[in-house]
Amino acid sequence: MTFPFEALAACRAELETEASAGDAQATFPAAGLQRLRQLGVLAAALPRVHGGLGLGTEPHGAAGLLHMLRLVGQGNMALGRVVEGHVNAIRLVCLYGTPAQVARVAQDVHDDALYGLWVTDGATPLRMEQAAGGLVLHGGKAFASAARQATHALVTARAERDATRMLLVALDEGRTVQAGGAGLAGMRGAGTGQCDLTGMAVLPAAMVGQPGDYLRQPEFSAGAWRGMAVALGGIERLSALLRSQLATRGRAAAPAQQARIGRALIAAETALLWTRRAARMASGQDQVDAGDIAATVNLGRLAVERAGLEGSELVERGLGLSACGRDNVVERLVRDLA
Repeated sequence: MTFPFEALAACRAELETEASAGDAQATFPAAGLQRLRQLGVLAAALPRVHGGLGLGTEPHGAAGLLHMLRLVGQGNMALGRVVEGHVNAIRLVCLYGTPAQVARVAQDVHDDALYGLWVTDGATPLRMEQAAGGLVLHGGKAFASAARQATHALVTARAERDATRMLLVALDEGRTVQAGGAGLAGMRGAGTGQCDLTGMAVLPAAMVGQPGDYLRQPEFSAGAWRGMAVALGGIERLSALLRSQLATRGRAAAPAQQARIGRALIAAETALLWTRRAARMASGQDQVDAGDIAATVNLGRLAVERAGLEGSELVERGLGLSACGRDNVVERLVRDLA
């Protein structure tokens, strides 16, 4: 079984159209998510033994996950952010959870679940306290992607003695969410919000791994390559739009514009090379020290950030005021990359 990369690439235009149409109102791209679900994007990260393709959870799948996230990012970086969080949650459960927990998550995903990874505390840090029959949560999470759309989440919560644990929670329709996407300049379609989990009861069996596992290196730093892959897609799309819009105006052959196009292509290729290297290192395909893995991925983050900043500047200089118009897709792409 292989992933349908061609079909995913073919739906880039519809993902982009939905992203632009919903940007003003920070509307979550529900149709795009459903399209990705139908293509198998949400199940692709599951281990092969659980009906997935191992993209992101098995060493062989790093290159495929990079390409998948890159393609989603070319269409809608906000949706790519949601998918990346979903994949990250699955990977962490596979790394630190029990076989029963991995099997439970796999069944949820096959039943169309969307997982969030929510680790940033809100005004009241999330804590779990012992109660009759189990645990009760107090507090909430901020900057929770797909805060209303996720059906499940892997969250970090403090237990006794301030030990931080990962916890699997099933989210009901009655969750308390304060919308945050409308106040953000970019990534407005990611459904970001603050989710209050106070009063939610969970069983001890929902705890994943041991205290401190979420921050364990090199995984904590190495996982950043997946966000790099989403940004890479946006950088590549920006460079393609610079070329196509200049060509439409008959300006692509101007020496100054050719120089900008060339620099944009160099920036995109640099981001690709660093993301590939980071993905390979993080997946354990190279026998290297854990410190070298974290350091390499961190260098890659800086390189991709620089590529995004340079690509955005080149597009704005090359296209002029038209790059600032809300009716031009590059305006949203620049905000999402920022």
